[in-house]
Amino acid sequence: MSDADDSAVVGAAPVAPAPFPWQAGVVAALMAERRRFPHALLLTGPRGIGKRTLALCVARALLCETPRADGDACGTCASCRYAAAGQHPDLRLVEPVSVDEDGVVTPQEWIQVDAIRGLIDWAQLTSHRRVAKVAVIVPAERMNVAAANALLKTLEEPPPDTYLILVTAAPGRLPATVRSRCRVVPAPRPTGAAARNWLAAQGIAATAADALLAQAGGAPLVAQTLADPAHQTERAAWLAGLSTPSRLSPSVLAERIDAAPREERRERLAHAIDWLAGWCADLAHLQAGAPPRRNADHAVALTRLAASVAPIALFRYHRALLRQRGLVAHPLTPRLVAESLLTEYRSLFR
Repeated sequence: MSDADDSAVVGAAPVAPAPFPWQAGVVAALMAERRRFPHALLLTGPRGIGKRTLALCVARALLCETPRADGDACGTCASCRYAAAGQHPDLRLVEPVSVDEDGVVTPQEWIQVDAIRGLIDWAQLTSHRRVAKVAVIVPAERMNVAAANALLKTLEEPPPDTYLILVTAAPGRLPATVRSRCRVVPAPRPTGAAARNWLAAQGIAATAADALLAQAGGAPLVAQTLADPAHQTERAAWLAGLSTPSRLSPSVLAERIDAAPREERRERLAHAIDWLAGWCADLAHLQAGAPPRRNADHAVALTRLAASVAPIALFRYHRALLRQRGLVAHPLTPRLVAESLLTEYRSLFR
């Protein structure tokens, strides 16, 4: 899952949104070095904190024709109006989607090399507004090998007044050759209060916000998506199975993935791996004398299980889960992957 704060089409000029409350002042701080602004910026941070929105706000500031004294976009010049309308010819967004001749957008597993080649060709054109050209690549770790390699020369020698902003929740999955050519900037994370206030503004009750934020690891945009009752029902089914490993049937629980439409099965597997990883992390926290963080509503079952699993085996399994989470986009059979992971989980308690 990438940051789902707004949507746009690859190759089209995206709408430049307003920053989230916890991002106030970040753009101005970055633009304080406008004359020495890096030609390639790598914006990092966990998913669900609004990195994509922040990247587009930085892009809008770079394109502004009459920036404010603090360097942020004025919001009123022609460039700002074009950006607000999603019609700026000098702002390009590259995402893992394809667009057919009728303009129908289809998600893809990877950012393909053709998308990066199109970006390179675009970068060589003269700026329409004679200010700058900015490209945002998100999520950057979804560039396939050929796409990442194709981008290297432009990262090394960009055209004048051309800026590339790469957005990622997993910088370690980017080739070192890409990372080394960018300035790394961590995106700000919201405080608990800021996240709760934002969720309240989205209509999520305060009584539910803390539990959702715990499940989301403190990421408010993820927490908003987790509020879906269908998601909570599915989570409850999986955690009930994890609570009783002696009675767990990996094949039965894994079949729930196949109950989803085919195009949603990889996402359901990703959720299942997240639930497993969060559950195992809570077991480790309890073994260390700390309370569970992700699944406090299952503290009784977690406390009982934490005493019956070997810490080293738990650590190795958790590491395998994280490795498998990074492979969800690869060709695989989601149900079989889930069944294998559940079988290994059950064996931890024998």
